Amino acid sequence: MEETNKNQETSSRRSFLKTTAIAASAFMIVPRHVLGGPGFIAPSDRLIIAGIGAGGKGQSDIANFYKSGKADIGFLCDVHDSRAAASVKAFPKAKYYRDYRELFDKEHKNFDAVSVSTPDHSHAIIALGAMQLGKHVYVQKPLAHDIHEARALTAAAQKYKVVTQMGNQGASNDGPRQMKEWYDAGLIGDVHTVYAWTDRPVWPQGIPWSANKAEVPKDLDWDLWLGTAPYKDYVNKLVPFNWRGWWDYGTGALGDMGCHLLEAPFSMLNLKYATEVQASVGSVYVDEFKRGYFPDSCPPSSHVTLKFPKTNKTKGDVVVHWMDGGIQPERPEELEANEVFGDGGNGTLFIGTKGKMMASTYSADPRLLPLSKNKDIKVPAKFARVPGGAEGHYAQWVEGCIAGYGKKELSSPFDIAGPLTEALLMANLAIRGTDVQVKNDKGRATYPGRDIKLLWDNNNMKVTNFDAVNQFVKRDYRKGW
Repeated sequence: MEETNKNQETSSRRSFLKTTAIAASAFMIVPRHVLGGPGFIAPSDRLIIAGIGAGGKGQSDIANFYKSGKADIGFLCDVHDSRAAASVKAFPKAKYYRDYRELFDKEHKNFDAVSVSTPDHSHAIIALGAMQLGKHVYVQKPLAHDIHEARALTAAAQKYKVVTQMGNQGASNDGPRQMKEWYDAGLIGDVHTVYAWTDRPVWPQGIPWSANKAEVPKDLDWDLWLGTAPYKDYVNKLVPFNWRGWWDYGTGALGDMGCHLLEAPFSMLNLKYATEVQASVGSVYVDEFKRGYFPDSCPPSSHVTLKFPKTNKTKGDVVVHWMDGGIQPERPEELEANEVFGDGGNGTLFIGTKGKMMASTYSADPRLLPLSKNKDIKVPAKFARVPGGAEGHYAQWVEGCIAGYGKKELSSPFDIAGPLTEALLMANLAIRGTDVQVKNDKGRATYPGRDIKLLWDNNNMKVTNFDAVNQFVKRDYRKGW
């Protein structure tokens, strides 16, 4: 399969260059040093990318790939023409499609790699389709919408021998590497507890679905936007951003910020798969006496606790607390009254047997506690930094694709991003479990998921003590998808 992929890559690149008349074939075979000296990028060494999702985050992703200086944007694809307009203007030579399936079918010989910057519910099906064609993939966080998808993408990256990266760009910052160096040097002892918190959501959650059917914008293909999700009539204000708060499309605050805030604990402590999880969520009341029941919408706030088994970097189990909706852990006693906790709205706190350490969003600005300890840190750097940090996350993937599978180290390949995403989605299992109704022996609806700890069988990907929540491990795709 690896040899086949190399042949496909070579064929794709040459075909694209021929059809777009970038260079003559005779020019392609001239050695790089003859053409332009050291550092010259020959046309055959440029990565041809198809960008699926060209507006919003997709727009900035595509621009950052091009900024690397080693990639060309050969194709653009978006279901919403006005959202894609800026990218179309920026890359006028890129051929534009609405349906990624048509793009893959007609153009698969003409590009090398695919960037996926769509809503969460479409990530996996697009990424898997690209990998099956032997294409390298960059997928925005979270990697997938459900646990089954995350596990499938992790396996597919190895099967098809393609270069992968998840879009949690903070993984390429200096912060995670510095914290690993401090931890390996024993500055805070053995970490047993981690807290991560965010001020998200900044979109509506804990609300009923709108009863007001609206007219679909003429430049939006609503059926394609829904993709794998169940069919619903279009409503205003869902697209392009507020879909994050609905389980059919998004993964809530955990999906939005978890891959940023929990990447450092995973990489520092070598965490993989949790064994148990429990959650409590904030309530929404329809009036002063009656609690609202909106199971299709993520809750306005949550506190989730996950337990991870001992690793080669810990002496025992590690308990990870996730908090969103403005909930924060108790301030460490080592932090002075007016010193900022994390970065205010977001942060990560590590509690070890000898001390504590915290960081801001994207693991930026790591600090030992109390802050006075940071004046005299003398720990040598042992992990290579990524040039450009978060922006370098994009160039790192581009260079990895050009080099080929297994040739360059990446910050968030799927063998790392997959287990991280699964942990977040397992936390969402517990959150969704709090709203699962079960009839008791008197026929009355109860909510047992609010009161129990979920036990996870990782090999079989199922909760063993509350079967009702397993329906969310692998969702059903809409017919035709």
